Amino acid sequence: MSSREQWAPGQAILNWSWFGTAVFTGTAAAAAIWPSWFQWPNLVVSLVLFVAGTAVMVWAFLIAVERSRHQVIGIGGLYFAAGSAPAEVRKILLTALAVQTVVALATAAIRIYTSAAFGVLVPVWGLGLTGLWCARFGEFEARQTDPQSG
Repeated sequence: MSSREQWAPGQAILNWSWFGTAVFTGTAAAAAIWPSWFQWPNLVVSLVLFVAGTAVMVWAFLIAVERSRHQVIGIGGLYFAAGSAPAEVRKILLTALAVQTVVALATAAIRIYTSAAFGVLVPVWGLGLTGLWCARFGEFEARQTDPQSG
């Protein structure tokens, strides 16, 4: 099995991560250049991605809680794919997260005291989808049972 086949079942999550990143980057850049025309679309996109990312983050957490009965799942492995995802998947998800963060900080710095500041909430989208991919498809160490607890 190739490494691509190993993570293909989670491809939709990777696609959604980049789709949200692209939409946010487009509206944030447009709002930085033409704030009178694009400040509201950028605000809406930022808030939608934040709310959706929060919901996905909770969903990922609930899946991880269920899996944690039999596997050891840490926050770094869940939300940052540290040791739980193939290198290609980790690169894709964390690059999207980095782009979201850089775009958010840059546009908020360019248009200080405007709705561009809401862009700093967008990286929750990237964290949530990274967590979802790892919760559903990540590989974690098996939990050792305690012989004294039965």
